[in-house]
Amino acid sequence: MQLIRKITDHEILGGPIKLIEPVSRFASRGVLIDGELNVAMMYMSELDLYKLPGGGIEEKETKERSLLREIKEETGYEAEATYEMGYIEEHKAKNNFLQISYCWIANVRRRICTLNLSESEKQLGMTVIWMTLDKALEVMNESLIHCNEYSTKFMILRDKTILEIAYEIITKSEKNIWGYSKKGRTSYNKVFTQRAD
Repeated sequence: MQLIRKITDHEILGGPIKLIEPVSRFASRGVLIDGELNVAMMYMSELDLYKLPGGGIEEKETKERSLLREIKEETGYEAEATYEMGYIEEHKAKNNFLQISYCWIANVRRRICTLNLSESEKQLGMTVIWMTLDKALEVMNESLIHCNEYSTKFMILRDKTILEIAYEIITKSEKNIWGYSKKGRTSYNKVFTQRAD
């Protein structure tokens, strides 16, 4: 996978750029879309903020399997990873913490279960809300403006970056593989697999 972005304290607090080593946590996360190109956004009612589905990679778990497990737990949907976007590094110098997140676009296959949230996710009042790509970008921009907490700002900037890149991939694709036309959205009826070079 290719590097998408390095996020540092410089972007969150200002000041010099400081890179952290070694990696503290590996994670997988992504943009989950349905047949109408709606995006699954995780709303945290206690913070009044949004994020993308995803989380830490468990021992002996592949990056892709981690993504699909996190999507299932947080949204209740079975999905297929359809586009490997790259990875983002979050260098939190204030916390001496480096997280690498592997990023994907995934397509809904079917709803299979109720949510299986962790205790901390339940305490945050996490729920899944489906919205258009445009609305998802809007709520991420609003979340970034309203957030004042250090680590949460990293999360929002990371997920906003992932969503912006996914938006470009989906809406600008010459192959029109997601069923998006320049005149507007159209639904698609096949699931495909494509990998970034």
